[in-house]
Amino acid sequence: MTATIMDVVEIPAPGGPEVLRLAQRPLPVPGEGEVRIRVAAAGLNRPDVLQRKGAYPPPRGASDIPGLEVSGTIDAVGPGVTRWKEGDQACALVTGGGYAQWCLAPAAQCLPVPAGVSLADAASLPETFFTVWSNVFQRAGLRPGESFLVQGGTSGIGVTAIQLARALGARVLATAGSAEKCAACVRLGAHRAIDYRNEDFVAVAKEETSGRGVDVVLDMVGGEYLQREITACAEDGRIVFINTMGGAKSTINVVDVMVKRLVITGSTLRARPVAVKAAIARELEERAWPLIEAGSVRPVVHARFPFAQAAQAHALMESSAHVGKILLLP
Repeated sequence: MTATIMDVVEIPAPGGPEVLRLAQRPLPVPGEGEVRIRVAAAGLNRPDVLQRKGAYPPPRGASDIPGLEVSGTIDAVGPGVTRWKEGDQACALVTGGGYAQWCLAPAAQCLPVPAGVSLADAASLPETFFTVWSNVFQRAGLRPGESFLVQGGTSGIGVTAIQLARALGARVLATAGSAEKCAACVRLGAHRAIDYRNEDFVAVAKEETSGRGVDVVLDMVGGEYLQREITACAEDGRIVFINTMGGAKSTINVVDVMVKRLVITGSTLRARPVAVKAAIARELEERAWPLIEAGSVRPVVHARFPFAQAAQAHALMESSAHVGKILLLP
């Protein structure tokens, strides 16, 4: 008999990690085009931290429970769902509700657990793979043979970006904040890691490309980094933003953008329509999932915490001491 009440981690008021608390909620019921997943694990992401601080409210209609990605076993399907059935194992991108024993997900945003990946570790995949694929390969159009710079190479996004870009034929540069983290970037496939505390990523980018500059930059920093990235770019380069951890405002030399014919873009994912995310999911299953199953790309999980230690998990994420993903386990 399926339970009617589930454990969740909720945010009763904005604040530090300590505000996270265990609570109970009724089990959700899948609607049209949705499935319900009995959660094996939920992935932590920077938007969860922002939501906890009160700076990133859920989109209209989304659960107030944090958590943007889960993995587990489907135990109920809503009307109109044809691909998935009860008992199937899947991982999914969701707009909220992941920090719970059960979570609703649009069926079109679910993906099979790749062969060779554990059910729990599959929760580390959706948010970063959807984000990297849509920004680096769809928006920025990174191609084989091009050079690629990722800022924050040991973040969850970074470890995915390094591996996917390398596996798909790009020359990868990555920044990180210590010698140990730089070594981790190289082990993941970066051709050159840059210790941003002791090296100038602009100078290294130029040196590594024989003065030409990099073709694509994936930036989670913003702020004063933008002008430096413009300088580091090759002609017809593309800079794509997915976060502004260093500030949302920049001062740039527009002439540099014009002379190099640069494209500066960016995106958010959470509030985009299901149809958009479904298209990304189809491309991931076709092009990225085989790379995981072949072993050329792998999930990188730094730590796993039970729901009761969600505060410690958030504190670890904010410390930036991790390499890869942090998971919560019901």
